[in-house]
Amino acid sequence: MEMDTEKNKVQGGTLYLVATPIGNLADLSARALKILTEVDFIAAEDTRNTAKLLVAYEITTPMVSYHEHNRCARGEEIVDRLRIGQSCALVSDAGTPAISDPGEDLVRACIDAEIPVTAVPGCCAAVSALTLSGLSCARFAFEGFLSGTPGQKRKHLETIRSDRRTLIFYEAPHRLIDTLDLLYAVFGERRIAVVKELTKRNERVLHTALSRAGRYYKENPPKGEYVLVVEGAKSRTDDFASLSVAEHVAFYEGTGMSRMDAMKAVAKDRGIPKGEIYKQMLEEKDEDH
Repeated sequence: MEMDTEKNKVQGGTLYLVATPIGNLADLSARALKILTEVDFIAAEDTRNTAKLLVAYEITTPMVSYHEHNRCARGEEIVDRLRIGQSCALVSDAGTPAISDPGEDLVRACIDAEIPVTAVPGCCAAVSALTLSGLSCARFAFEGFLSGTPGQKRKHLETIRSDRRTLIFYEAPHRLIDTLDLLYAVFGERRIAVVKELTKRNERVLHTALSRAGRYYKENPPKGEYVLVVEGAKSRTDDFASLSVAEHVAFYEGTGMSRMDAMKAVAKDRGIPKGEIYKQMLEEKDEDH
């Protein structure tokens, strides 16, 4: 394979999206090391975390903070410095920047200002966990951290319940059990890989079912950061072919849905009007009597 050595040269007025290790410092690429050493400055999500990486590799490049709480003002400052020809490396606390962090706003601002943006690829927790999951890698969707109230999280999961792609979530240890219980309540039984502390000494992959995952962590309190890789939905036609309409409605009600919402979901699964679902439920009830 022919390598483009020009890509390794730092260009003035360019934003570099530099992937950093997600746990194992040895995963920093040679190109990433060169870019971090030679750019004019580094924009870091948390300068304290990035400082540990820079010290380990004896990198003395100056840093500025760029995070959720200063992204507007600091983003403008960074763009202004890029306009006058300085080069900047954007890094997150770990992994690929602009994934589940405010880096995407800076990328958009640079594109709007016609400032070159290029990627220095490397670690990505979501993709690494997917490859370890044993689930389908052909089609997948990254959902990141679930946000909002428990009700808002449930509604979000209900919108993707029928997605047949493998689903990837991030979660912190103090919310892990609640999230696993909610996934089971909304999705029902599915396979899941719970990936802990990727590339670190305590890396673990738990291959299990949603019904057992929450119970496992209630008995084994979670520590560290987690990636949840969940099997996509199966064909609804296959899942519910053996159920009566009433049983089908009861299935959705068991996930916490109202009777009306459950009937709408059943109508969608079966490809018939909601009124027909109501009619069939009445007929089934009459037959039972």
